[in-house]
Amino acid sequence: MKDSAATSLSIQLEPADNQRLANLCGALDENLRQIATACDVQLTRRGDRFRIKGDNARLAATALRLFYEKSKEPLPIEDIQLDLIELINQGTAARSTDAANATKSCGLITRKADLHGRTPRQVQYLKQIQEHDITFGIGPAGTGKTYLAVASAVDALERDQVSRIILTRPAVEAGERLGFLPGDLAQKVDPYLRPLYDALYDLMGFDKVGKLFERQAIEIAPLAYMRGRTLNHAFIILDEAQNTTPEQMKMFLTRIGIGARAVVTGDVTQVDLARGQKSGLVEARRILEKVRGIAFTDFLAADVVRHPLVARIVAAYESHDQAAQEDP
Repeated sequence: MKDSAATSLSIQLEPADNQRLANLCGALDENLRQIATACDVQLTRRGDRFRIKGDNARLAATALRLFYEKSKEPLPIEDIQLDLIELINQGTAARSTDAANATKSCGLITRKADLHGRTPRQVQYLKQIQEHDITFGIGPAGTGKTYLAVASAVDALERDQVSRIILTRPAVEAGERLGFLPGDLAQKVDPYLRPLYDALYDLMGFDKVGKLFERQAIEIAPLAYMRGRTLNHAFIILDEAQNTTPEQMKMFLTRIGIGARAVVTGDVTQVDLARGQKSGLVEARRILEKVRGIAFTDFLAADVVRHPLVARIVAAYESHDQAAQEDP
């Protein structure tokens, strides 16, 4: 490797193999664009030589070498993006592997054999869910709060640690009223619960989820349906909890019965409650932070596991909001 400047370097990938280079670069160099975007560098190629310019040039070089090792087969764009997220958050491929092994040691049983936390906070979150009866996951969209919670619920059900999974969300409108949606009540609330369905189908398969619904081993319902119930031997997930009122949050937390485990997820920057209405999630964080048996994981923009640009979008909004608060 020839390091010509602090923010510019060139590398040559070995052994030379045109097919592996084609797999690395992707169709129309799409994989290279993903690497350049995620690492915020300029990336050019001439044969098996790559020129990288930018403050994160060394990170991009590490990514190129990592993907070249895997390039005996075509590299799906999804794998590229997920591995880049791991690499950026862990710093090196070795530490990334350590994080994966730490999660795998938790032994999650789902249809996704390679499911693991891809950032340190995701690994911590999964561990807290297994070790605490109530866990809060708070942070921006795309950090895996809901998906990892559903994966933990599926794992608990597969191990017979719980007898059912209950997923719930507050049916709070973000601009339009439920009454204007077509259909009966179930059809009206379905759009609010769709992300939970999607996670279940991805982790268990459509047919198995359908059978579990028939047996009532899985239940998805609006938060209002929880009032008056005691939920024993269940894994309960409250999603979009930033849209609960303090009264609703207290009601939900006091539904938890014997042998139950609960996970509460939400993003306090996307509250859709009426102006002036307190968020139950914000208040619960303040009241319950020091209660033994309850764990909190605070996700950041660096934990976003979506398209690499999503993390930058979240970070840009956070910077804008902070500047607005400092300069009213």
